[in-house]
Amino acid sequence: MPEDAPLLSVRELKSLDPSSSRAFSAVLVVRKANVKTASNGNAYLSLELGDRGGSFNCNLFGDHPQFEAVRSAAEGAAVRIEGRTDYYQNRFSPKIQRISVLTETELAAPGVVDSLVELAPEPVEKLWEEFGAAIESLRHDELRMTVRAVFEEIGETFRWCPAAVSMHHAYRHGLLEHTVRMARAAIVLLPLYPEVDADLALAGILLHDVGKTIEYEGTLATRRSRRGLLQGHVVLGYQLVRKAGLKARLDAERLERLEHIILSHQGEPEWGAAVYAATPEAVFVSMVDNLDARMGMVQRALRQTPATEDFSERLPGLSSPLLVRRLDSGGNQETDSP
Repeated sequence: MPEDAPLLSVRELKSLDPSSSRAFSAVLVVRKANVKTASNGNAYLSLELGDRGGSFNCNLFGDHPQFEAVRSAAEGAAVRIEGRTDYYQNRFSPKIQRISVLTETELAAPGVVDSLVELAPEPVEKLWEEFGAAIESLRHDELRMTVRAVFEEIGETFRWCPAAVSMHHAYRHGLLEHTVRMARAAIVLLPLYPEVDADLALAGILLHDVGKTIEYEGTLATRRSRRGLLQGHVVLGYQLVRKAGLKARLDAERLERLEHIILSHQGEPEWGAAVYAATPEAVFVSMVDNLDARMGMVQRALRQTPATEDFSERLPGLSSPLLVRRLDSGGNQETDSP
């Protein structure tokens, strides 16, 4: 490795002075790799590369000597890159000079995987304990048995699974974190809405995204499985919940309403909902889901944006960059600490 090309993390790369081009090296995960065609008709790879602290997009053109090796390795591969910092439309988008896929031996070196895998910021054991307590707090016996049966079937997968490929809580334990935070919000908000059956709404929250344990796969990067592509997490979750509800002999009325929460929680058909929310509980769960998803994007941007920046990069889920400097107690702006 050249002396002028230090091994840097994504956060360190994005903190460099954008006005100057610098040589660097990095070990990263290929989170996304899409083959596209340039205006001249030549193929290129549109890549999203990242580590536990963030990600960036860049292109690898078809005449690059490692093009075929990277395309064959595709999403989920760990790579070592050497290049020079650069920006495109005010976004970090470096020029890659050399790129190679890590061997199994290189990937097994101490600290490599830990540096690549982003984790939920809260301790997973604390989240898991709180999640279990939420299940046991359900007062309706058959409803509680239904929820238990689902998690007995999917096992430990739920606590490891991300909540999305890239949009919100898109990291290890993200689905558990998202669900627990929704449950916390529900406990605070439910007294304001006595029309909502609290037990049914909380059960719906705990179960709303269980289909993602089947929809997603991958160790270093998340991708959709065959069943995820063909059915999607809404249908997969509905199947899990219906099976468990019948096993627990949950009454038909509650089972139908619980299934409806799963089918409608995405809010809009264009977002993946099978139907619009049409019960008090389904409307409540859908709104709490949307709230925590968006605030999850905010919290991640606050963690990952360099302290030197006033704004994050554009967040697709919010259709805007995020102002990351917050007000201090005197009314002045201060940079949020990572």
